[in-house]
Amino acid sequence: MSPATVLQAHAARLAISGRPILDGIDLELYAGEVVALVGPNGAGKSTLLAALCGDVSLDSGSITLHGLELPKWSVKELARARSVQMQDAHVSFAFSARDVVRMGRAPWAGSALEERDDQVIDAAMHSTESTALAPRVVPTLSGGERARVAFARALAQETRIIMLDEPTAAMDIRYQELLLTRTRERAAAGATAVVVLHDLSLAAAYADRIVLLHAGSIRMVGTPREVLRPEILEEVYRHKVAVIDHPESGGLAVVPLRPHLNTHQAPQEELV
Repeated sequence: MSPATVLQAHAARLAISGRPILDGIDLELYAGEVVALVGPNGAGKSTLLAALCGDVSLDSGSITLHGLELPKWSVKELARARSVQMQDAHVSFAFSARDVVRMGRAPWAGSALEERDDQVIDAAMHSTESTALAPRVVPTLSGGERARVAFARALAQETRIIMLDEPTAAMDIRYQELLLTRTRERAAAGATAVVVLHDLSLAAAYADRIVLLHAGSIRMVGTPREVLRPEILEEVYRHKVAVIDHPESGGLAVVPLRPHLNTHQAPQEELV
């Protein structure tokens, strides 16, 4: 049985000041998968995510959620269907970390699920290892700590779609792996996860499919092994890379080649 289509973009186009940002995007997202959006700076990754979650309007084309175009969804219905962690989610007021995570429960106010708020918040903070941050005022947190709290908020929203824009950018290795492990767990439970990533090795390790964007268009969609091929990446990123099988994990690792740092070069003469 083929997986259910959850989100679909058809001929999606968006221009800003006459410059195409999204140019004819066709994409289907399914239940139970992690999809990584990758590509060089300016490729359109964050804009595509914003369009898929309904935060920006298209110039033409359509995006449908469960067969209904996004503009036809009410704000509350959309908030109950998908959660979003944007890369620049600033909190200006002196909210505690727990208060921020609690904001993820707002769509369920007045419903039967509201009774579970404290339980869900506790679980989300525990799963992101942010429980100790609960009383801290958000502006005092580091970038990585704020990202963990923002991710906990997205988890606490309890939606069937989770959308994350460069969630690991400010995180160290431990928390990058933790966040993407939790994201995979949500997908294994039947959710759809869409994640913007710059680290191609992380995308290879955790994504079921990779969408490679270039200049506002989709260059290729497929499994990590189908998309992360040296000739394709070098064309898009304009830098030579090696794609290797990791000797322990068995997954792919994408490594930039650095001929100018070749350690076998003859040493330069010492400066006098």
